[in-house]
Amino acid sequence: MDQPLITNDTVVFGLLALSLGFIFYTSSLKTGFWSKFYSIVPGVLMAYLLPAILASTGVVSDETSNLYFMASRYLLPAALVLMTLSIDLKAISNLGSKALIMFLTGTVGIIIGGPIAILIVSIFSPDTVGGSDFDAVWRGLSTIAGSWIGGGANQAAMLEIFRYNPDEYGKMVLVDIVIANIWMAVILFGVGKSTRIDTWLKADTSAIETLKIKVTEFAEKIARVPTLKDYIIMLSFAFTATGIAHFFGDEISDYLIANSAQVADPSNFMSFLGSSFFWMVVLATAIGIGLSFTKAKNYEGAGASKIGGMFIYILVATIGMKMDLGRVLENPGLLAVGFVWISIHAGLLILVAKLIKAPYFFLAVGSQANVGGAASAPVVAAEFHPSLTSVGVLLAVFGYVIGTGGALLCAYLMEVASKM
Repeated sequence: MDQPLITNDTVVFGLLALSLGFIFYTSSLKTGFWSKFYSIVPGVLMAYLLPAILASTGVVSDETSNLYFMASRYLLPAALVLMTLSIDLKAISNLGSKALIMFLTGTVGIIIGGPIAILIVSIFSPDTVGGSDFDAVWRGLSTIAGSWIGGGANQAAMLEIFRYNPDEYGKMVLVDIVIANIWMAVILFGVGKSTRIDTWLKADTSAIETLKIKVTEFAEKIARVPTLKDYIIMLSFAFTATGIAHFFGDEISDYLIANSAQVADPSNFMSFLGSSFFWMVVLATAIGIGLSFTKAKNYEGAGASKIGGMFIYILVATIGMKMDLGRVLENPGLLAVGFVWISIHAGLLILVAKLIKAPYFFLAVGSQANVGGAASAPVVAAEFHPSLTSVGVLLAVFGYVIGTGGALLCAYLMEVASKM
């Protein structure tokens, strides 16, 4: 691997901060070029693309940086706490079943998309989806199915179950990262066009708008000029909860691995319960929801969700570092499988959203809860409104639960397709 120009994470973090500052300043301009530019390209997409450009040009590299780990393990749980302080559970329950329907549609799209992609690509390049024994490509693609339905734990389970050749596994990781990141960029681009998309879908967004209005009105009613004490207490809530989530998350996962053969077996359906990251997300969200029933809820008036939003943007920037645009043309055959696969996932989501008149919010978050998991589903949800963050978390957690089972079904279908 070529060394990037900058390997010092302090300097890399400074570049990411500079990028975010540039984006927020230029997007605040009401006239001129930047006003027109951001009317087309959402700011959150730029927060993702600028670090991707830095990574693609060799200035920085995710492979030599620990910033994504820092953001996903420290800032993400802190953001989940701060953004759920003012949660309205009753209003969220009023969102109805469409969020779950769109999530499950995304899952089905991944399950059937894999075998269909193999069939289509085999027409033009049978060697790309061929192989035998432990070199069989379908075995490698099963790890992508695990990642795209559940997450890292489910991906590891697929590798353990189907024992794909470790020497070839890096190619699958590349396809997973490239396709998933390109799709996330498309999703974020759509966020800026969500009103237009909802009109085309003929979607009923009344429940979402009601939730936004209730949370906004509550925030305005308790709004105040924050003091240093307010900031310290909010950070205390956020990072104390993060520490608790990490401590008990590690303890729970270690206990379950030590005392449950099913959890300890990476090939078992229940192995996701051995993931400390899974428990960290669940516990941080639960603590935030718990605090929403106390006077801590009033810290929304001092800008709790805004601090959480700042953490989320830092996370977006570190996710962007994972996208090396220069590697898009590596392994074109396997990438073609990935593009067809994600296109089927997207097409099915659009079809069902159109049929049930689901808002773009449900489409976007339902997709990212599958493909991106707990690290990116809350990011996408928060872009619509901080009060919707928990919807992304809940769906992503559900993805962990069904990830291994869904990926197993997809893998068996891909095995059949590869032999046709």
